[in-house]
Amino acid sequence: MADRDDFFERVYHVVRQIPFGRVTSYGAIARAIGAAKAARTVGYAMNASHSLPDVPAHRVVNRLGLLTGKHYFGGLNAMQQLLEAEGIVVVEDQVQDFKALLWDPLLECADLPE
Repeated sequence: MADRDDFFERVYHVVRQIPFGRVTSYGAIARAIGAAKAARTVGYAMNASHSLPDVPAHRVVNRLGLLTGKHYFGGLNAMQQLLEAEGIVVVEDQVQDFKALLWDPLLECADLPE
């Protein structure tokens, strides 16, 4: 359990740094923490993060900009509403202008976990 907790904390450390009005992907987070093949496990961490008010899990989408985690937000539209409140346009569960909004922690994060 300790290894899982450490992995989740490294994920949360990165997610806390995603800027308002930007999104990133599960895979980008996995690469940033040195676990490139663990995108699915990043998803598990996001699902477990909803009791942590300082982890903006709604800013994490899949590699195509799809709101694949929306079922874990306590309502089918909650994730979309949180993103739209930040000025992000979502149409049919997909972030519009995804590439322009994509925050890559490897390029833009000054404080990556070890």
